[in-house]
Amino acid sequence: MTSAVLQPGSSARAHHVPAAGLTVVAVALLAVLPLFLGDLGRLAAVLILQLGLVLAWVQVTGIQGFAGSLAVGAAAAVAADLLLGLAVRPALGGLLAVFGVGFLAVVVQQMFRRPRQDLVASLSGALLLMTVVGALAALLLLGRSPSGSSDAVVALLAVGVALVVGHLVDLVLPRPQLAADVPQGLTGLLLAVVAGAVVAFLGRDSGNALDGVAAVVYGAVLGMVAALMALAAGYVVVAAHGVDAPDDDGPACEPRYSVWALPLLQVVLPLAACAPVALAMQTVL
Repeated sequence: MTSAVLQPGSSARAHHVPAAGLTVVAVALLAVLPLFLGDLGRLAAVLILQLGLVLAWVQVTGIQGFAGSLAVGAAAAVAADLLLGLAVRPALGGLLAVFGVGFLAVVVQQMFRRPRQDLVASLSGALLLMTVVGALAALLLLGRSPSGSSDAVVALLAVGVALVVGHLVDLVLPRPQLAADVPQGLTGLLLAVVAGAVVAFLGRDSGNALDGVAAVVYGAVLGMVAALMALAAGYVVVAAHGVDAPDDDGPACEPRYSVWALPLLQVVLPLAACAPVALAMQTVL
């Protein structure tokens, strides 16, 4: 396998533009559905992103045991959402049961497949998938805070704007480059942090209890987490392109993932990382 180098131009656009567009769609889905359907709409939006993540992750990472991995990931998503979305007094600690049972399910699923090549990689990939799915479920708790759905909307907008700004800046100026072959730079990361802080500051009067300084810190931290996770997702995208790169004595192989899978990972992974951070910071601030 050779590593793929994303050159400026069309490849950079392919790396950033679909992810930026899908970010707008995902944030709109999470913010708008609850306005019309309440908690049920929020549950539906989160579940859509979780199931999309499960399918994209299994495709892109090449976890062995395709059908079994899909089933375990989807079951973990539904279980996490039921625990946090339908409970009278939901708490993130309830996800421990999902992770515990899910760990056993992943081990059993991987041990029963034949042949068992790439066992360690498949186990680790499936367990990371469960962690991300559970983190996404934390979005259900953002809308159940004392100040209502406004907290969730401000957090989602801060993360979404930070991601879009980061992608658009990196499309034009991915410098200074933070990692080899990944067209993302320090300039985009810093401006993403600033964008998150600005959005949270502007949203401080929307019903949440954060004052000016706390709102800036809140948005900056969410922007930082989103930007760093977007960089990590960039590694995944480059690695996936590397799998499909041409060998020295042959043409490039067919991609093993759908065209929407990579942008979806670039959007959902940062959202998942920011959800529990937003809940924790609301408690601290």
